[in-house]
Order: sequence, then structure tokens, then C-alpha cells
Amino acid sequence: MKELTVDLGQRAYPIHVGEGALALLGEELKRLKATRVLLVTNSTVGPLYERAALQSICKAQPDLPVAVVTLPDGECFKDLHHIEKILSAAVDAGLDRKSYIVALGGGVIGDMAGFAASMWMRGIDFIQVPTTLLAQVDSSVGGKTGVNLPAGKNLIGAFHQPRSVIADTTVLKTLPQREISAGVAEIIKYGMLGDAEFFAYLEENMAALCALDADVVATVVARCCEMKKEIVREDERESGVRAKLNLGHTFGHAIEKLTGYSTWLHGEAVAAGCVMAAMLSEELGYLSEEDVARVKALFEAAGLPTCISGLSMDAAMKAMASDKKSVAGVTRFVLMKKIGTSFVQEAPRDKIESVMIRSGWY
Repeated sequence: MKELTVDLGQRAYPIHVGEGALALLGEELKRLKATRVLLVTNSTVGPLYERAALQSICKAQPDLPVAVVTLPDGECFKDLHHIEKILSAAVDAGLDRKSYIVALGGGVIGDMAGFAASMWMRGIDFIQVPTTLLAQVDSSVGGKTGVNLPAGKNLIGAFHQPRSVIADTTVLKTLPQREISAGVAEIIKYGMLGDAEFFAYLEENMAALCALDADVVATVVARCCEMKKEIVREDERESGVRAKLNLGHTFGHAIEKLTGYSTWLHGEAVAAGCVMAAMLSEELGYLSEEDVARVKALFEAAGLPTCISGLSMDAAMKAMASDKKSVAGVTRFVLMKKIGTSFVQEAPRDKIESVMIRSGWY
């Protein structure tokens, strides 16, 4: 078990990483003096881990009132309608200002439960219990919460930091291989944007990571959390360096939107988006052809898509213009000077289109 701390002064919180970490949930709620608990999960994760979560809570505080709300599984359900379901469950559970919401699931559940917590009684506390590799290395840390609109991904949301993150690496063993690969996409992203040595480590250990080798998984999850907590400490509300965490996401969010949030997993779209970001960096004269080839090869080694076809270029350009990094309608991208060094900059339309053509958009 490893414990990290996201250092935000009085709002600092721990990240518990390791096998069996889920058993800590009850003690964490006791430490935080929760008066009531609403456990938010989905129809896939609930049958697997809801019982263990409830047992942990009951063991630590047998008399603590706990309610459960189960949502359907999938990015396409990450909307205001399902936020209302969480809030209605909060009403039924009688949550007060000292109550806690617990997010038991992947990134979608974490985003929605955290957003509901930010709204209930103008903001109550919550705990992240991420059950996917992607959520453990990325979305559960940092306090970004929200839902999608037809116009784009995560356009409604709030910065609302959790009070604790419990990343039990044992639960990853029940993930389908496709979900594991989707999580690996965000892991590769960390190496691309800020750690060349970590990128090289992934090149050497990709097969072991995809096979969920315990030592490699523990190393990788802890390293990604280390990187993200430092970025969040420096720039909690994404006014500067934190924007780098969106490497690949400008293209990736457009892919998700144009495919109705139902065809591509988030990590798959990020993988293709990261390769396109590397290509765009090359088009602008920053990144070498050799580094682009390394990036593409690593995503392919993880079984991830590196190109896209059959989507409208005009629709994609419109979708990217609504990206949260855009300023005055100008689309900005996270680019790379070399593997491990990144920055944010706008790009000319002809260069963007060139990359999209190379990637097979039409």
C-alpha cells in the first residue's frame, strides 16, 4: 500500500494505492466524521464491489446510515438527467451538509458523483473509489467533475476536490482487456507530456502492464498519481500548466462527440488523439519523425487505435472549436517539443487538416 498526498493546504487529501485498498473506505469515512453516506455506482461495478464497500463501512461504523443509487453503465449516460437521479437519491437518503457521497466506479461515475456532491446543499464532501485503470491514474485525482451536453464533452461541471481517493489495484483484475487498454492510453499520455524516462519504462514494460503484472501496475498507478498531484498542486483550476493534461483530448473529445459517446471508449479516443497531437507537433516543426513513430508504436503495443475514419472534417473542426482550451473561438492544442516536454498553442487550420487527412478522417 502506498499513500500520496495532494497538497492543497487545508483541502489536502490522501490517495491510497495498492491491493486491498477498498477495505479502507469505512475507516476513511469514520476519520472524516461522515453523518450519512450515499454510495453511487453503476450496473456493472455494483454487483462486483458494492457489497465489499458496504461491508467496509459497516465494519468501521455499524450504525452509519448508508444508501445506494445504481446508474446505467456508459459515457452516454453522463448527463443532467442522471445527475438528477443522484440528487433525488440524496433527498431520499436525507443527506445533510456533513454527509458524504462515495463514487464507486470508473471515470463516468466519479465525474457524476463529484458533480452531484458539488451541487448538493451548495457542496458536500465526497470520496473517490475508482475501479478502472483510467480512473485510478487520472480522473479520480484533481477535482474535475461534470457531465456532457450534445454540444460537447464536460461542458457543464465544477472543480470540486475529493476528501480521499482509494485506488484498489486488485479490482482491475475484473476489467475487460479493452478497458485495461483504454486506461493505458492515459498512462502513455503522462510520459508524453512530462516524463521521458517514464515513457521509456512503458516501452520496456507494456506487455506486463497490459497483463496487469502487480509490480508494474503499482509502479505505474503511483507514478501517474505523483505527476498529477504535482500538477494539480501547481494549477488547481487549469489556468496554466494543468492544461497539459489534456494532451490528445482536443482531437479525442471530437471523436467521442461525433460517434455519439457510444462507439469509442474515452481512452481509445485519447489514444488516437495523442497520436494526432504528435503528428501536429511534427507538422509545426517541433517533434521529430522518429518520436512520432515511437508514440504510435507504443499505443499500438497497448492494442489501441491510432487512426480514425469515416467522420466529417467540418464537423470535427466545429467540435474542436468548442473545446475548453479554445480562446475567442481559436482552437488550441497540447503539443510536444520532444517526448516528455509539452506546451499549449494554437495551430493553423491547414496543419490541423493535414493531420486529419494523414489520420484518415475522410
